[in-house]
Amino acid sequence: MPLSMGAALADDSPITLRVAYDTDPVSLDIHEQLSIGMLQLSHLAFDPLVRWNRELDFEPRLATRWEQLDDTTMRFHLRHGVTFHSGNAFTAKDVVWTLHRLQRSPDFRAIFAPISRIEAVDAFTVDLETRQPYPLLLNLATYIFPMDSQFYSGTSAEGLDKSDIVKNGNSFASRHLSGTGPFEVVKRQPGARIEFERFPDYWDTGSPGNVERLVMTPIAENATRVAALLSGDVDFISPVPFNAVQRLRHAKGVKLVTMPGTRITMLQLNEQRVAAFRDRRVRLAFAYAVNQTAIAQRLLKGFATPAAQMSPQGYASHVPTLTPRHDLAKARELMREAGYGDGFSVTLMAPNNRYVNDAQTAQVALAIAAMLAKINVTVEFETLPKNQYWAEYDNRAADMMMMGWYSDTGDSANFFEYLTFCPDAETGAGQYNASEYCNPRIDALVARANLTMQPAARAGLLQQAELEIHDEAPFIPLYWQNLAWAAADRVDITPVLNVMNMPYLGDVVVHPR
Repeated sequence: MPLSMGAALADDSPITLRVAYDTDPVSLDIHEQLSIGMLQLSHLAFDPLVRWNRELDFEPRLATRWEQLDDTTMRFHLRHGVTFHSGNAFTAKDVVWTLHRLQRSPDFRAIFAPISRIEAVDAFTVDLETRQPYPLLLNLATYIFPMDSQFYSGTSAEGLDKSDIVKNGNSFASRHLSGTGPFEVVKRQPGARIEFERFPDYWDTGSPGNVERLVMTPIAENATRVAALLSGDVDFISPVPFNAVQRLRHAKGVKLVTMPGTRITMLQLNEQRVAAFRDRRVRLAFAYAVNQTAIAQRLLKGFATPAAQMSPQGYASHVPTLTPRHDLAKARELMREAGYGDGFSVTLMAPNNRYVNDAQTAQVALAIAAMLAKINVTVEFETLPKNQYWAEYDNRAADMMMMGWYSDTGDSANFFEYLTFCPDAETGAGQYNASEYCNPRIDALVARANLTMQPAARAGLLQQAELEIHDEAPFIPLYWQNLAWAAADRVDITPVLNVMNMPYLGDVVVHPR
């Protein structure tokens, strides 16, 4: 019988890690949604070809080595002796099958659009060919979690294709899982908990991880999540809300780890819903009216960095001279020039259980409404739980949508590809561009950067694109979130954390009580 939360472990009980995240993975289908929650699940139940280490270098996983055959072809040599949870053997066929599936996923297809050919050279060798020289192929490989092609092929008992990807729906893959990762899913209650057990045939025998049983429980409410850790009901929580950082830093028996974040939080202005947003002067007026520094320092107590662009410091397109441009007089002048001196009304929608500072989401929205009121704009805002918000977001249900995004590839181009590219349902470009903004010139700059193998030249192109977006203001950058995790001090979390915010819990060590 599963242990209840907070139950003491007997000496002969399995080593258990009780994890509380702020949300539940929306599905067991890792290609259904591109989000942190789904990537965290991927690293529990699957393995990528390569993964980022703490220094953001590439670490071999299911690919043991790789070589660049020519300007457009990279060869991956795969690990032998790997078994899926189903008992099926891992081979190159599974990599090819997985990549083809990624290319038809609404959320992932844009990332994998550069790949033109996928070929299994033999049972443990795969060639990936791009249409043109592409500098980020290894970055993409960190998001290739080979799936069990035999397990996911054929038809289900309901007569449905097991390989179908159904957004926010019911499919075989959303309810069944067979990966190569350290943990198998043994029980799932959507929205309540997922129970995992250590996969006895896991290939990585060198992993220091000693967790035999893992229980993941979503606790959306920040204070409740923190209280669960302090009371001993859970062993590890993520994220730590900013207003609990100091408390946990000094709490007895608790280990706190913080890192600067790279996720940009922004306010998207929908040009299709609001005619005024098609006027660049109005968009700029909104940008000048919003005070990012006040939001980050006062509302978020400094646990965020005010932003004036998408890319954080250290990313290729980051432009150091771009700083928050709050100027109320300029904002009012632009509104008058555009013929909107008397203002207008807009709606704003934001999630209330997704981001690190969710306890303050309503306050941030309220602060933005107060700032825009100073240019005679009336804001009606609504906050929703994440699972409801995503459906509304996909429907572009409000004039302004709050969005948080971190680069899936660890590169600036990803911000543009998803958040600013002209929306294209066929390719997946602009999948999360709720501004409905389209500027082919900026898209072309990023496309050129993605063909440029020289880092300095590539950065120059991306910085030019960042400057043009800043000048066009299709959205308002707000802040980059800081990251924080906390655990009972017997859980050694530091070695498994990274700025990508995907803890490698298969390697975590839990010490005796």
